[in-house]
Amino acid sequence: MIMPAQTKIAYTPEEYLAIEISSETRHEYINGEIIPITGGTPEHNEIASILNAILRTNLKGKPYSIFIADQRLWIPERKLYTYPDVMIVQRPIQLQIGRKDTVINPIFIAEVLSQSTKNYDKDEKFSAYRTIPTFQEYLLIDQYSQHIEYYSKSGFNQWIFSEYNNSEDYINLTSISCEISLLEVYDDIEFKTN
Repeated sequence: MIMPAQTKIAYTPEEYLAIEISSETRHEYINGEIIPITGGTPEHNEIASILNAILRTNLKGKPYSIFIADQRLWIPERKLYTYPDVMIVQRPIQLQIGRKDTVINPIFIAEVLSQSTKNYDKDEKFSAYRTIPTFQEYLLIDQYSQHIEYYSKSGFNQWIFSEYNNSEDYINLTSISCEISLLEVYDDIEFKTN
């Protein structure tokens, strides 16, 4: 017996926001589809927390707001609501029209990669982030080994790629005049062997 295919429900952004506000778990909204966000590993959360601490220390007194995991971002060109792991917004914060809880002007985003989101973060999500006019720098941080991929906007539709693997490596975040070291980012992280 052939089972009928399940029809996907396409939600409007307004329907998504109404559901999201009352939900106990977070969801991404991708062009009409609502997708649950799974919880991260301890390593994932610790790396994001360490990066947040490094950025807070380096940006103290500067006109930036730093958000970690729970701040919603709206990308209108892709009809995408998402929650970056770490995001920096230059003040004044710009909010989505009619919202008090959704930013639209990040200059820096970092994602801690997991097995399930690695390809999405590198491809579709990065492609969506690049449509944000204020967006300048992107870090992809591996949680399974000491490895960071760094993308920096160099011109219209031009991005420079660099990668870092050594504890002695430093990454110069030019949009926020901040330098971070791999040694700090991976401080006390114990990589699991498979």
